[in-house]
Amino acid sequence: MSRPDALSERLLTAAVLRERFSQSSPPAVMRDDAAPDRLRPAAVLVPLVERGDGLTVLLTRRTDHLHHHPGQVSFPGGRVEAGDKDAEMTALRETHEEIGLHPDRVELLGVLSEYHTGTGFRVTPVVGLIQPPFDLTPDTFEVAEIFEVPLSFLIDPANRRQEQLLIDGRARTYYAMPWQHHHIWGATAGMLVMLSRFLGEPE
Repeated sequence: MSRPDALSERLLTAAVLRERFSQSSPPAVMRDDAAPDRLRPAAVLVPLVERGDGLTVLLTRRTDHLHHHPGQVSFPGGRVEAGDKDAEMTALRETHEEIGLHPDRVELLGVLSEYHTGTGFRVTPVVGLIQPPFDLTPDTFEVAEIFEVPLSFLIDPANRRQEQLLIDGRARTYYAMPWQHHHIWGATAGMLVMLSRFLGEPE
């Protein structure tokens, strides 16, 4: 199959994504190179917005004072709680809490394989489609900014790179996707690579 960057303008539509999720298996589990053996379950929503000029991915920037991942770009989501029946429920609940998007506004397309993070979570990415217009009310304690990036940009391999960071004396390698003044990296970038592979990018 051709690379996503060659297909994006023609095939990246809501209808094609629905068909893809109904027929295809998710890609392999992805792990940060520093992921521990014991992991806590979590889920995020990968929100795809159907705009007139193409699909976009809705992302958030976390506030700078948070203990975990301050200032980083992320998907809305969080750890699984006792009352959550599945990853979809976790992702929708956390999204509603973080950015005020009601679960009824999300058309669930499917899930990708787990992403195991260096911070000790096994995250299930839940992919959902959102039709405008919709209202967002961010939790200002957690969310500093909400923005959208074209899906075609994020799944184009030419727009990503691998970077290294020294943590506790060990070099960790991760994906990064710079977009305007944002630096999308780590688990968020890794899950976007998973989505790209699901859509047809050769591994």
